[in-house]
Amino acid sequence: MVTVRSLIALAASRGWNISQMDIYNSFLQGDLYEEVYMELPQGFRKQGETKVCRLLKSLYGLKQASRQWNIKLSEALIAAGYIQSLHDYSLFTKRKNEDFVAVLIYVDDLLITGNSTQFINETKEVLHQQFKVKDLGDLKYFLGIEVLRSKSGILLNQRKYCLQLIFDLGLGGAKLVLTPIDLNQNFTSAEFDRHTGVGNDEVLSDANEYQRLVGRVIYLTITRPDIVFIVQTLSQFMQEPKSSHWDATVRVVIYLKHEPRMGIFLGNSNEDNLTCFCDADWASCPNTRTSVTGYLIKFGDSLISWKSEKWHTVSRSSAEAEYRSLAAVTAEVVWLLGLFAELGVTIKQPVKVYCDTANTKIADSELNDDSDEEVPYDIDPEIEIVSQNVEQKTPSVTSDEIQVLGTKEM
Repeated sequence: MVTVRSLIALAASRGWNISQMDIYNSFLQGDLYEEVYMELPQGFRKQGETKVCRLLKSLYGLKQASRQWNIKLSEALIAAGYIQSLHDYSLFTKRKNEDFVAVLIYVDDLLITGNSTQFINETKEVLHQQFKVKDLGDLKYFLGIEVLRSKSGILLNQRKYCLQLIFDLGLGGAKLVLTPIDLNQNFTSAEFDRHTGVGNDEVLSDANEYQRLVGRVIYLTITRPDIVFIVQTLSQFMQEPKSSHWDATVRVVIYLKHEPRMGIFLGNSNEDNLTCFCDADWASCPNTRTSVTGYLIKFGDSLISWKSEKWHTVSRSSAEAEYRSLAAVTAEVVWLLGLFAELGVTIKQPVKVYCDTANTKIADSELNDDSDEEVPYDIDPEIEIVSQNVEQKTPSVTSDEIQVLGTKEM
């Protein structure tokens, strides 16, 4: 969804119109290259007849249906002169002199935007000639995301999806809470409890209900970065959830009830720069003693990318954890620079990254000393990139540290 937010943020900053189109029965239009046979449906077969039919087009339910549809649509756009992005294969662009148009695909939903209304209409005509499509007009609702536009920018929220989740859990009359998690609350796995002898937290008899609920809450992180930390924490206990995990997930939903309209505002400021914030919480996981890293990236004044992640390896110092956080945000920045370049946007460099400068300076000295200790492989490729394209900045706050939402509870 980073590409979706990036494209909408670009359209908001440039004042471009965003159109939406839907393709009818998309999976039925893919061509099959393999020999696939199907038994005749009931009512089409004579008694005693054993004939089968060979499929020339894909059907819903075939494993290759989505792939064949993607090939069909991609070939149609490429034949019309559109260039497929190397950074996101669902993005297609076309440029002619000063005119530019971008097409973003999500299965059978298409977003079309650009600086020329005539170019956008030509794109729609190309799709009409190839497929049976429905023009939905200006973008208002996409993949469960409401798109509200004003003179100052575009607001993305999931109000309808959030209210439906609250209704399904029967939390309409629940007392509101102002934070998604209690302060300093730690969650342990059932395996950890068995090893330590703690037995006052029962394991849920049916994990499927917990898995479905967490899955629905994960989808809300598309427009709610304020819950990414607690959601990534709760998603670690899918296999054997406990009562405390269920209660914490319900608390997140109650927290969302306080302001279901809250979302991401993509402003119309015409600043082509990326601003990044990253942080790490060293050895914060009580189960594995691994670190949690998080980052936020803004395009101009618009928040377009964020992530909270628990590392699979143990960091031997807080400096190493901070450096891993820098490596993660740098990899995302490099990808975004390539994506915006394909959209015709030249990002001002160096990209500023706000981080814990004290720990990163310690990390830099540790990684460049004369010791025989090797730099971890997942950090080493990013060191040169950090020094060339990313400028470390001291946070413009009274403290020398900055805390990212994805690393600690609010």
